[in-house]
Amino acid sequence: MKITEVKLGILSVPLRVPFKTALRSVNSVEDIIVEIHTDTGQIGYGEAPPTGAVTGETQYSIIGAFKDHIIKTIVGRDVDDFENLMKDLNSCIVKNTSAKAACDMALWDLYGQLHKIPVHKLMGGSRKKIITDITISVNDPEEMARDAIDAVKRKYDTLKVKVGIDPSLDVKRLEAIRKAVGPDVRIRIDANQAWKPKEAVRILDSMQEKLLDIELVEQPVKAHDYEGLKYVTDHSIVPVLADESVFSPEDAMTILNMKAADLINIKLMKCGGLYNALKITSMAELCGVECMIGCMLEAKISVNAAVHLACAKQIITKIDLDGPVLCSEDPIEGGAVFDEKEVTVTDDFGLGIKSVKGIKYLDL
Repeated sequence: MKITEVKLGILSVPLRVPFKTALRSVNSVEDIIVEIHTDTGQIGYGEAPPTGAVTGETQYSIIGAFKDHIIKTIVGRDVDDFENLMKDLNSCIVKNTSAKAACDMALWDLYGQLHKIPVHKLMGGSRKKIITDITISVNDPEEMARDAIDAVKRKYDTLKVKVGIDPSLDVKRLEAIRKAVGPDVRIRIDANQAWKPKEAVRILDSMQEKLLDIELVEQPVKAHDYEGLKYVTDHSIVPVLADESVFSPEDAMTILNMKAADLINIKLMKCGGLYNALKITSMAELCGVECMIGCMLEAKISVNAAVHLACAKQIITKIDLDGPVLCSEDPIEGGAVFDEKEVTVTDDFGLGIKSVKGIKYLDL
């Protein structure tokens, strides 16, 4: 199976409600879709969201990475030369992790199709079903409480609450949500780098003193502030999850060696795809540190790839793959089945994506 062509397009999918964090506000998914075509007729699908506030990538930079580097690296190659393809993909351009992730997952898709096996079984095959949380965007406390009630009515039992835009309001936000949903719903919070280390400890202590029962806090400090992250981990009773601090296996090793976080969040768009994500899971397994699998604001193609990883590896114990259920429609045929909080992987070969409606193809 030889790679003959790479096609790129843009997929636009409106969200049910605006997605608001401490870093950005978004009304729709506007992602780059990648199709890798082969001489046998099979197509591998990938997806890359332009998340400039996190990865530094835009639609134009993702397209440019493919046109100038990735396409010439993979076209004409045999899919079965998989390890060498992955090594060359990762070395053909520095950073540009979302572009690499889109190519990576399309290659895994083809490799699974070639050998007639689902990707989750290629990587371990631990389970078929996972349970995701759902994100509550940062707004006024009353609106967040209403959104939380709506999520619980939809049978979600774990809420990922965005905080950090106004630290003085964060405790009130969590108080309103906890009062609205009661004691049995798990609440995890994501500050998206918004706090300073001592401020984070003060806020988290205040939340726990008010019996808000926070399961974990995601990335409370700036991504590069490893010492600050460790300070929060050492001084807060709320477990700390490293997210933006972990962009690569090397970053994960640093966090693990420093014991700078209690958990690690793996996102394919940060680490460059499944190939590097597997390295992070292996290191986490050796250190006994549990992982979350998360996503940016993505449609189903790339989240589906993350589902395969989550279903393969037991060290991934927490799931934050709600991108597709935040969308108002699903233009993608095939792949994992998203039934609100329950996500079930299929046994279709590769990643199981059959087709995508509404792609606006680009001239390369």
